[in-house]
Amino acid sequence: MSACAPLAVVGGGDSAVEEATHLTKYGSKVYLIVRRDKLRASKVMAHRAFTNPKIEILWNRIPVAAKGNGRLLETIVLKSTIPGEEATEIDLPVNGFFYAIGHKPNVDWLKVADAQADGAKYQVETDQDGYVVVPPGTTQTSVEGVFACGDVADKKYRQAITAAGSGCAAALDCERWLEAQE
Repeated sequence: MSACAPLAVVGGGDSAVEEATHLTKYGSKVYLIVRRDKLRASKVMAHRAFTNPKIEILWNRIPVAAKGNGRLLETIVLKSTIPGEEATEIDLPVNGFFYAIGHKPNVDWLKVADAQADGAKYQVETDQDGYVVVPPGTTQTSVEGVFACGDVADKKYRQAITAAGSGCAAALDCERWLEAQE
């Protein structure tokens, strides 16, 4: 990525605006590509995007391709999301491309094979967003001897260092639980 190159961020929520704002330090311009005609970001975060002269919002667009010279990204192809205009594509020259479109915890492996009588979709309790429920300050789940940590249980921070720390906590909790079983 060359210095002061245009960059692009896909998303319309707080994470996308935060990422775009941060990237203005590194790019000549940051395109915020939003698939709708409005941001899902909070009012405060939306205000930051609207008032930052280095952020340009491209409404009703989604990325469909990335093009480069075999070594570096040169453009991304954006398609319209407006009904009837789906064939409308533009090439946007950028040298960096980032996704900030939310997070889905990787808990599909915990799905139950068949529907249970109580309607549970997963073998452990999850919240409405699919995160494993753990009491604050613990790694315990709704199933004795099963512990959760990192991105599947932490919807607030979801970052590598907190995941590593909670992984260590889960290992210690598991070790204590196993010792208590002897």
